[in-house]
Amino acid sequence: MTPAGVLGGLFLLVALYCGIDPFKHSALSDFPDFEAVKVEMPPWSEVPKEKDSQNLLQKSEIKFLNQIQGPESIAFDPEGRGPYTGVADGRILFWNGESWTDFAYTSPNRSDLCNPKPSPLSYLKNEHICGRPLGLRFDKKTGDLYIADAYFGLLKVGPEGGLATSLVTEAEGVPLRFTNDLDLDNEGNIYFTDSSTKYQRRNFMQLVFSAEDSGRVLKYDPVAKETTVLVRKLQFPNGVSMSKDGSFFVFCEGSPGKLHKYWLKGEKAGTTEVFTILPGFPDNVRTNEKGEFWVAIHCRRSLYTYVCGLNPTLRKFLLKLPIPTIYQYLLHIGGHPHALIVKYSPEGKLLNMLEDRQGKVVKAVSEVEERDGKLWIGSVLMPFVAVYNLG
Repeated sequence: MTPAGVLGGLFLLVALYCGIDPFKHSALSDFPDFEAVKVEMPPWSEVPKEKDSQNLLQKSEIKFLNQIQGPESIAFDPEGRGPYTGVADGRILFWNGESWTDFAYTSPNRSDLCNPKPSPLSYLKNEHICGRPLGLRFDKKTGDLYIADAYFGLLKVGPEGGLATSLVTEAEGVPLRFTNDLDLDNEGNIYFTDSSTKYQRRNFMQLVFSAEDSGRVLKYDPVAKETTVLVRKLQFPNGVSMSKDGSFFVFCEGSPGKLHKYWLKGEKAGTTEVFTILPGFPDNVRTNEKGEFWVAIHCRRSLYTYVCGLNPTLRKFLLKLPIPTIYQYLLHIGGHPHALIVKYSPEGKLLNMLEDRQGKVVKAVSEVEERDGKLWIGSVLMPFVAVYNLG
């Protein structure tokens, strides 16, 4: 047999193996209906390449190590107390200055399944039972805490804490399957994201791999108790944050790595435009007192993820190789966890970039909250909060 024939035979065998996946080793073995979707991205030349040459995030202080698991969102109440954070076992905790105490929870079905475990990912299989609070926002007028729970939708709990009250679990007859983040305007309306109507958070890696476009941005009117879908067909929408003047809000779209602006006032009200192209895959976004936006970047976009994003057939083929999910995920994030946060002006100009490219100190970032000259950095994947001194 000629060398070309041998190579052709090997290719056919690999293709047959991937099509059948007899030993269930691939990242898609439990997802027979998986489909990869093309990611609409800008030209590679427009993806930001700037770097923090000093790796400044390595100067961060690690706080509460192993006292909390997966603190995605960081919030302070109207009295300045806190932080408050939602953790992997479904609770929302409050730091009283000396220790963490239980403040609230989102699931009425909590049981021993929700007891402490060794790592944030240990809770994944029971998250739909225990709840998984992600985005947190206080109403500065009432002191109520609004919660985006990945499984239980949009909820609210009063200043006294306890079991949160459900506000929204569906929109237009379609259930919320991955409620992710939220923010409030001055009238008390809540803007929030549903990252996918197909995948739940416990399958977030498959959502990342798929880039399917069922994500939504929604508005909840607490007076009329009505929910409206504002933006549809999004690929992993995530963080949401109001502008300082309330004329618009920004939201992250994960798969294409974009920060969008949704106009609430003026001639453009009700329309969406791209605010800026991000250097990687974003998580949450938060507004500081100056009206600037801090964006947490889960990982930089590599040429590998760029090519795979544009070629869904190639992506699906690679995902069907006998490579476990965790290794496919490591390929996706560039080989190792690393941290990147970026700051933009109200006009979308890049102002600052902080990194830990080696992941030596801050291995992952989900949210950045600026307060009193410090950045409070949460991560859905890590057992700590990092604090970076801007001074």
